[in-house]
Amino acid sequence: MTASLGQPVRSVLACGEVRTCLLPTLRALDGLTAARMLRLRADEHVLVSERPNPYVRSPEVLTGVDCGLPTSNGAKVRAVGTVAARAALTEGRVLQATAYFSAPASGPETRRPWGQYLVRPGVLEPFGKLPEEATAKGILHGPGRDELNLGMIAEGLLARLRRSPPLDQRAPLKSRSTQLRWVARYVPVGEGASLEHFTLAEEGLRTVELRLPEDIPAAAVAGLCEDLALHDWLLTTVTHLLDRSRRVAASSPVPALRPVVEHLLHLWMPRARVAPSLGHLWDGLEQTPGFTRQWQNLVQHIRDQLAVQAAITE
Repeated sequence: MTASLGQPVRSVLACGEVRTCLLPTLRALDGLTAARMLRLRADEHVLVSERPNPYVRSPEVLTGVDCGLPTSNGAKVRAVGTVAARAALTEGRVLQATAYFSAPASGPETRRPWGQYLVRPGVLEPFGKLPEEATAKGILHGPGRDELNLGMIAEGLLARLRRSPPLDQRAPLKSRSTQLRWVARYVPVGEGASLEHFTLAEEGLRTVELRLPEDIPAAAVAGLCEDLALHDWLLTTVTHLLDRSRRVAASSPVPALRPVVEHLLHLWMPRARVAPSLGHLWDGLEQTPGFTRQWQNLVQHIRDQLAVQAAITE
């Protein structure tokens, strides 16, 4: 049963994708410049935060869609509504773009007027019953032709912002972007939230599967996944830079490692802006694979390399 016009829709599934990259500029953006760049809508304010670290987040923009949803079993599911997208900049350095939606268990058999979809931003209604399991797996595995592509929406926003006038296109270090796809299956209120799987795939792809109480809004889930994506990007980038420094600068790693120290090492701050109801989901990642433990090992190794080099040059 679907809710009447203007009433909230009980979602059974929320899905999204986060793209993360280094902002292409030599100097980190200050808060005012970042806020101007991320003002995607004139009628909504940009979120600017200085504590516990500088952070700017754009208002959400909507993309209307009428297309098939990816499914793992080939089932044909058409959905209509809007996908919400937003961008965030951490410490004036790391840029993220996220696209996400939530969906109810079923929808009407006929299409509504667009105005009725717009009053429920970020919600996609299926025609008929939504195959939850097949849709969740389909989102994680990636879209086929003519199916909803959340990554394309997020990447389009990311590309638009990376071409913004304030940016000089001179990144202080080489890095790759990463993508994190996530799905959250909703369970009745009272059941505990859990992070079921975090998977590293090829070509910078990560996937996350969650089970969450149905009163957790999709925007809060997106915030959790943005936090996971940010710290995974930091780990991935610093690991690659450290490996590169060993290969190309065996005699003196200092020039290769200096940008890491200047621009990245101070960014590690898990759960800084995760909703209190979801912060504990980080605990599992701290145990396996051990995000912070791995980060601390990387930081210590870099400091040891710099200390050894300093001792040699004295």
